[in-house]
Amino acid sequence: MEEKNYITPAGHERIKSELLQLLNLDRPEVVKVVHWAASNGDRSENGDYIYGKRRLREIDRRIRFLNQRLEFAVVVDNQARKSGDTDAEQVFFGATVIYVCLEGVDAGKETTITIVGVDEVDLELGHVSWVSPIAKALIKARVGDCVKIQTPSGPSEIEILEVQYQ
Repeated sequence: MEEKNYITPAGHERIKSELLQLLNLDRPEVVKVVHWAASNGDRSENGDYIYGKRRLREIDRRIRFLNQRLEFAVVVDNQARKSGDTDAEQVFFGATVIYVCLEGVDAGKETTITIVGVDEVDLELGHVSWVSPIAKALIKARVGDCVKIQTPSGPSEIEILEVQYQ
């Protein structure tokens, strides 16, 4: 049995869009090219045929992967936490957290991260996986809490300044 694949609604839509793009546009185009190349005769030295078949295998592999990810996806929607209830100040999956480092090289530096599914990680945007060490340390903490995290330069302490849900 596969481990659950927690994902945000936006991430789920992105995966579905990519899957539909591959199924409805990319794969049929490559199939046309491979069919045309195969009709030209000798396939052993036919670049269009050889590379088309390779591309078709890559597309099929990606389709299988995306189908599997969607099959085990658990969409976590935090619409209820957007309101002013007390849960809105606690960190859960899907939260955008603003924190400040209290010690070390980055002392005083504010950082913003969003806790997302493993398929949605984008460090440039500040999207970290819910299974990452920083996310595991932050989950269930509240605004004002100080949390110890392990960084490459050693243990560090951070304070949660704000928690938002999109």
